[in-house]
Amino acid sequence: MTQQDNTLPKRTLPKRTLGTQGLEAGAIGLGTMGMTMAYGAGDETGGIATIHRAYELGVTLFDTAELYGMGTGSNEQLLGRAVKGFRDEVVLATKFGFDLSDPANVGVALDSRPEHIREVTENSLRHLGTDHIDVLYQHRVDPDVPIEDVAGTVGELIAEGKVRYFGLSEAGPEIIRRAHAVHPVSVLQTEYSVFERAVEADVLPVVRELGIGFVPYSPLGRGFLTGAVRPASAYPADDMRSWDDRWQPGNYEKNVAAISELTTLAAAKGISVTQLALAWLLAQGDDIVPIPGTRSPQRLAENVAAAHVTLTPADLVRVQEILPKGAAGSRYPEVMMPSW
Repeated sequence: MTQQDNTLPKRTLPKRTLGTQGLEAGAIGLGTMGMTMAYGAGDETGGIATIHRAYELGVTLFDTAELYGMGTGSNEQLLGRAVKGFRDEVVLATKFGFDLSDPANVGVALDSRPEHIREVTENSLRHLGTDHIDVLYQHRVDPDVPIEDVAGTVGELIAEGKVRYFGLSEAGPEIIRRAHAVHPVSVLQTEYSVFERAVEADVLPVVRELGIGFVPYSPLGRGFLTGAVRPASAYPADDMRSWDDRWQPGNYEKNVAAISELTTLAAAKGISVTQLALAWLLAQGDDIVPIPGTRSPQRLAENVAAAHVTLTPADLVRVQEILPKGAAGSRYPEVMMPSW
């Protein structure tokens, strides 16, 4: 285990209920993608130390995916090794839905055929070192496979005891309704933050109507909302911020200006801009559990402390004034953009 941070007592993170199917988790989870991809070279030692620190502080929802190991299972294996001593006390979530057979199309080519879902699930069980997956998400909607077939297959895996809960990621209202009609969807994972607000209009009302929990990924704007940002040109080619539209000239300056205003608001409350961003998300509903990613136990502790921050109505109005429509720049290149 990592050294204790005396500023936070052990396991004080409040619990939240995600939807109506019985899924419960600490109010803030941990995304593990950046431990093996997208943000430069991986750091297994740091990743495991961060996962251990998360557990010490009461984090129970840990998020991984087949994609995060580029088909090798490395991300799931890292998570599985890290939680081995307390696996039954946490919620492990992973995802299927990509065709990883062609390196040139990784992150673009989709495959949610029932036989592929089963293949990925067996691989994930092995990589995680567990006999069941708590939440199995379809990572992206596959237009070539009816969502009814996807929901039916995951429902079979649940009946077999290999999966506990069915999740969707980046699905729109129609897909959510169709899937839910075949097998209850417990949770939806989609990007949501003060920087990214698209779900507010149509998606959040539907999941709340159907009793589905909501897990925002990239709740810190892929690091922008930590305040520790540099222009796109300052990042190496294997860091997604080198090509992310929000870091490009023109958008970058606008977003930095917004962060400056948010930082002023946060400082007046004696918190960091990161904690402000996470507290804002938690204030959007008690059915929300964000999963910020980090490789740093110290940053992890800062994130978890956000669950103890209370924002006033005036604070929420001020955030809306600073970022009425979210960040400048698109969140993905057009070829990667989910279609609702």
